[in-house]
Amino acid sequence: MCVKIVSKTMESFRKIKQFETSRQKREGGGFMVRRPIGDKIDQCDPFLMLDHLGPVVYGPGEAVGAPDHPHRGFETVTYIIHGENTHQDSAGNSGILGPGWVQWMTAGSGVVHSEMPSERFRKAGGLFEGFQLWVNLPAKDKMVKPRYQDTPPEKIPVIQLPDGVGTMKIIAGQYLGTKAYIETRTPITYLDVHIKAGKRLDAEIPQGQNCFIYVWNGSGHLGSEGKKAKMGDVALLDENGKSFTMSASDEEDMKVMIAAGVPINEPIARYGPFVMNTQEQIYQAFADYQNGKLGKIKGSEERYEITKKAVAQQKKTGKYYNQ
Repeated sequence: MCVKIVSKTMESFRKIKQFETSRQKREGGGFMVRRPIGDKIDQCDPFLMLDHLGPVVYGPGEAVGAPDHPHRGFETVTYIIHGENTHQDSAGNSGILGPGWVQWMTAGSGVVHSEMPSERFRKAGGLFEGFQLWVNLPAKDKMVKPRYQDTPPEKIPVIQLPDGVGTMKIIAGQYLGTKAYIETRTPITYLDVHIKAGKRLDAEIPQGQNCFIYVWNGSGHLGSEGKKAKMGDVALLDENGKSFTMSASDEEDMKVMIAAGVPINEPIARYGPFVMNTQEQIYQAFADYQNGKLGKIKGSEERYEITKKAVAQQKKTGKYYNQ
């Protein structure tokens, strides 16, 4: 397949500014992630981090999550592909996210929350895969009241792309006139795109938005440069152009996440679970957390014990830990 794009409108295509292969690492209670943004590529304003969780197949008792931890000053976007995740927070919110669910959590002034595999999934095991995107908040919104948008798959628009290219799930923003159900505090485009084998997509990228493309399944080529890409590869795009071209290989489909957003262009001070504008605000966030101002969730000891047992079970089977 010829992937080099030759067109009279070449100037309309964005170019790849940085291309990296994300490395796997262990996070939270011991789950495996690839981190295309927040590691080799530090950030893509307003996006602070993207974690690709899994894919892993857990045996009974092996599934792990992220027990109680705080956040302040930004938003977390959790998108489940396979498996189940239970969330709870210090404001009394709770729920179970299954395949296709999206949770857009505005941490704002701060919450303590827990993200754990559901009891059913923990006991039975199975395939787990998902994403968590961290989105920065502007200074004026960093201390807003926390908010959750737990969105089931039936409320997330899925469109058929022209010419049988594939499908697109519109998590945030809009595409070809179809708008997302989820509301965002700043203009953001977040799309899960499935391109069929041998097909090409010239994806529209909103002008004025920074953008990255992450290949999370399959393989193909990215950009008018025809850069070969496979699962785990990420392309940070330049700021010029109205679209970006990508194509799946002839042998298999390619699935990509497209994330674009209007940059906030403000100073960033961050440490662990807190993202603010100044170091003094970080100190205050830690003080507020340690003084209990972000609250607590009942049952934290039990969740930590469940996590310890799951890690021990993984080590016993040797499936996800180097021996």
